[in-house]
Amino acid sequence: MSMLLRQPGRIARLGAVAASTRIAGRHGLGRRAEVPLSARMVAARGFTSGRGWMKKEDGANGGNGGKKKKVEKEDGDKEGGEKKVEKGEVKKVEEGAEEASPGTEKEMDLGFLHGSITHGQGVENAQKLMRNGIVMLSAEDVVALDGIIEELKGGFVFPKSWSSEITARLLKEKGYPTALLGILEKHKGGKPLTAAEAAIMLNLAKIVIELEAKGKSLRDFAPPAGQEEPIGAPPPPGGDKSGKHEGEQGQQGGKQGGPKAFELKLDFNTAMLGAFTTYMIYRMVVPGENSRDITWQEFRTTFLEKGLVEKLVVVNENRVRVILHREATARAYPESPAAQPNFHYYFTIGSVQAFEQHLEEAQNQLAIPSRERIPVSYTKEGSLVDLAISLGPTLLIVGVTIFMIRRMAGGASGGGGQGGMFGMGKSRAKKFNHETDIKVKFADVAGMDEAKLEIMEFVSFLKTPERYSRLGAKIPRGAILSGPPGTGKTLLAKATAGESGVPFFSVSGSEFMEMFVGVGPSRVRDLFAMARKTTPCIIFIDEIDAIGKSREKSGFGGGNEERESTLNQILTEMDGFNTKDQVVVLAGTNRPDVLDKALMRPGRFDRHITIDRPTMTGREQIFKVHLKKIVTNEDIDYLTGRLSTLTPGFSGADIANCCNEAALIAARTNAESVMMTHFEQAIERVIGGLEKKSLVLDPEEKKVVAYHEAGHAICGWYFKYADPLLKVSIIPRGQGALGYAQYLPTGDRYLMNVNQLMDRMAMTLGGRVSEELHFPTVTSGASDDFDKVTKMATAMVTKWGMSAKLGLLHFADDPNKLTKPFAESTAQTIDAEVRRIIDEAYTQCSDLLKAKKDEVGLVAEELLKKEVLGREDMVRLLGKRPFEDHKSFEKYFGTGDKKSAPPPFPEEVSDGPPEGPTPTTPA
Repeated sequence: MSMLLRQPGRIARLGAVAASTRIAGRHGLGRRAEVPLSARMVAARGFTSGRGWMKKEDGANGGNGGKKKKVEKEDGDKEGGEKKVEKGEVKKVEEGAEEASPGTEKEMDLGFLHGSITHGQGVENAQKLMRNGIVMLSAEDVVALDGIIEELKGGFVFPKSWSSEITARLLKEKGYPTALLGILEKHKGGKPLTAAEAAIMLNLAKIVIELEAKGKSLRDFAPPAGQEEPIGAPPPPGGDKSGKHEGEQGQQGGKQGGPKAFELKLDFNTAMLGAFTTYMIYRMVVPGENSRDITWQEFRTTFLEKGLVEKLVVVNENRVRVILHREATARAYPESPAAQPNFHYYFTIGSVQAFEQHLEEAQNQLAIPSRERIPVSYTKEGSLVDLAISLGPTLLIVGVTIFMIRRMAGGASGGGGQGGMFGMGKSRAKKFNHETDIKVKFADVAGMDEAKLEIMEFVSFLKTPERYSRLGAKIPRGAILSGPPGTGKTLLAKATAGESGVPFFSVSGSEFMEMFVGVGPSRVRDLFAMARKTTPCIIFIDEIDAIGKSREKSGFGGGNEERESTLNQILTEMDGFNTKDQVVVLAGTNRPDVLDKALMRPGRFDRHITIDRPTMTGREQIFKVHLKKIVTNEDIDYLTGRLSTLTPGFSGADIANCCNEAALIAARTNAESVMMTHFEQAIERVIGGLEKKSLVLDPEEKKVVAYHEAGHAICGWYFKYADPLLKVSIIPRGQGALGYAQYLPTGDRYLMNVNQLMDRMAMTLGGRVSEELHFPTVTSGASDDFDKVTKMATAMVTKWGMSAKLGLLHFADDPNKLTKPFAESTAQTIDAEVRRIIDEAYTQCSDLLKAKKDEVGLVAEELLKKEVLGREDMVRLLGKRPFEDHKSFEKYFGTGDKKSAPPPFPEEVSDGPPEGPTPTTPA
């Protein structure tokens, strides 16, 4: 077994030597000047990978190779004396594989430039590189640099993220590292680059381009004049020692610099387990070579009749192992493997009784005496197949468990690496690259000018902190963005990531919580640790109310200890920042009222930015942003003005949805461009849902719905403070409405007086009053109207102080309180006042509809014919509205306006089916 386990190592070493020999032969390492640069770099990659066994094989199989190197080194010492390496010159290595010598790496401290560097480490690498200073290139140096760039372009493909022309220009205009002047000096005569030198120059170009993208250059990291370190000086105490470390690795057979090749890494335990598993599978699949199956007849004629059988062993009652006299068998069959000590013959039996009977009969026929008869023994042996079957379920369960744990750990370790239990404690925050990952800019954010200015000031803090620090100002620790859903909080955070030019970490509040206790605080610590390593930076926590709820409002049954621990960790991290750490925390939430007071205080979230639904001007700006992607021939100014007037109360997300729906409707009808009617249909689709064309009402029900909606329309037309009517319809919609009337408020209204509220309630009751006047009975279609009227009247009494009896009191509904904040007598007064207000509104509506009973019938009959009536139809039937409309309404919806389908409006009166389900009215 030990021999078998040692075979993989020997085979691997032989295969590696053969592979390296093929690489050397393919790329002609003995004739360096004739080989392209890219081929030499590939070849060097194979010979500088740092494998100890490759160097050992070279010394063992290379004959006098080791001796030859030693002699050459001694000759070089005799000819050059104590020659030193100047200006970071890179030596060549024998056999055509070029690399920076270990000694040179020690002097230069540039080992980090020999391998592949990672994007995002430009500042760190520039600090290492520029310790020796920076110089401006002479004319000869510029020619040498151009030659090197051309050779790199011809022998190696530049990555897409930077170009050779930009690299050459930046090095010529802004300076060249003193530590790498040796490469230019060496190649002024046109000598080709070595593989290690090419790797250094390529990595230098990466650093230069990355710094330029950040608005920096190599000169920003160069020490002041006269304070440059000599090229051979060691790194400062506590500084980076990567170059020295890499040089030591090269001497010890470890990894060296240069382009890296794929290398399979196996530890000892993994290799042993793999070898054992391979052997077991091999033994299960491939028949053993130390046994052979024969038949009963072969056994009798070949061995039993010739007296070669020493013993028979019955294995598991189905097979018989034949043990032979080895010496006698060797004489009888010299070329047979039966003479080998570990070789056995087997034959299969049906049952033990039949085997014993046949053996007894055969020995009787051969006249074998009783004392010389063949002994038979019985044994039980477990085969590998039986073992696999018995252990299979257990191994399957263990394997599935390990797989699930690793998957869970992989999903939890978004911060990179493992931490805690299988990486569960690592932060899931995603770090965004503002140059490639985020395409949203501040120009894409509209309708929230004040909030955008606040956030842009944070970006200014991070980009130019000296502008504020010189006056004694400190950068705010954080800002919380609050507002209704869809108003653009996350969009503003994305724009901040795209404009800030600093690292941006984004994480959701729910991602801190996990099924294991302690994971939340651990992820918070890991997130802020990552942030401190990349200052200045921004952290954005979306939906922070998932972990930031007030500890006083944790419920009647006790708080969530894990959530509170996570909150406490956030409080500690935010208030524990060093004043020099430029880390800004932004958070978004829809419910700022439930957040903990300690989280909201100055010093943690210094600024509270409220993003409300946009005004008419804001909606117009948002429409202009979204219409840039829409193909339309409409006048953009007129279109955005009309649409912004049609959509009061819409959030940015609602407006984006409307624009997308309009494009879908236009595409569905094969239109060449999106027209005004498409936008209006899209708004109606978003507000009221899809038309239910398959829902066919009974003629009597349809008549009831028509008179119901006519009552709403007449009230809206003749009440002075009611909103102007836009459209009335009896077409069923997707949200349970059998009909609806749509109105448009006169601009963005923030205050309402008693007269306006009373007219609105009377208009809402117009459907039920119309049913009472024109039919012998009423239906359940007005249930939603009653709900609206009751809520409005209750608010007038309990919140707005519009009741003379109750006075100037405010009683807000608190679902967390089990008792009301007023006495029973006060409750009775509230009920009486609410009923009084509703009765007054009902009387006001009833008086109007009785006086306009003929007009109600006229509108209802027209609805039964056309199903949809617009403002033009109402003017034709009833004449011009007796009250003056708002100027914006007249501008876009006057009778002389362009003819189009009257669009809907969020505030509408919806009527449910007579059966009883309460309809839902879009708001």
